[in-house]
Amino acid sequence: MRNRKAVTALAFAAAAALALSACGTSGGKTESSSIADVEASPKTQAATVLDQPFTKPDLVLTDTNGKEYDFREVTKGKPTLIYFGYTHCPDVCPLTMSNISIAKRDLPKADQDKLQVVFVTTDPERDTPASLGKWLKAQDPTFTGLTGDFPTIQAGARKIGIGIEPATKDKNGKPVSMHGAQVVAFSPKTDGGYVLYGEDTTAEEYAKDLPKLIKGEKP
Repeated sequence: MRNRKAVTALAFAAAAALALSACGTSGGKTESSSIADVEASPKTQAATVLDQPFTKPDLVLTDTNGKEYDFREVTKGKPTLIYFGYTHCPDVCPLTMSNISIAKRDLPKADQDKLQVVFVTTDPERDTPASLGKWLKAQDPTFTGLTGDFPTIQAGARKIGIGIEPATKDKNGKPVSMHGAQVVAFSPKTDGGYVLYGEDTTAEEYAKDLPKLIKGEKP
């Protein structure tokens, strides 16, 4: 049986993983997120399973059609992946969404229809509903894109342990968005955010886990 000390150490490891990163830059600022107890996963697995799942955030934003989208209500009882990023990100964000898209294509049609993939912008000043919709369509037209005012987005992200900061400019004057690069999976059984995936998760690893996530099982 694991002792409490071991679980706490793992929790700190998980919190350290939920750090801010600047897409396309090096030496980004890091920030610790909320600490959660986690169940140890073998190093061969991409998933981190939480002993105490995150509560699904009460996040009401605007979708790519310009309509109000209540994240908690629309995704209730559905297997859901959520990611916070921005469309001008040159590397991590498009790669993450592409890997999920590739993995999703391997699912049976019925399971593809069940899976909800939500991308929330961390750069709402530039990511309008129209531009966000165009960017996501190139990844997967079924993905949901959300934008809105930054404080609301930031508060929603923090509810599930993801840190984000307002966009700043680098030394060349290029806007850079600092954000946690984790994907959070919500169970269709409990609506709790019970699994985390890091930015280095591959399409093959998502493909292996998605069938279980759709059933609300642990990967």
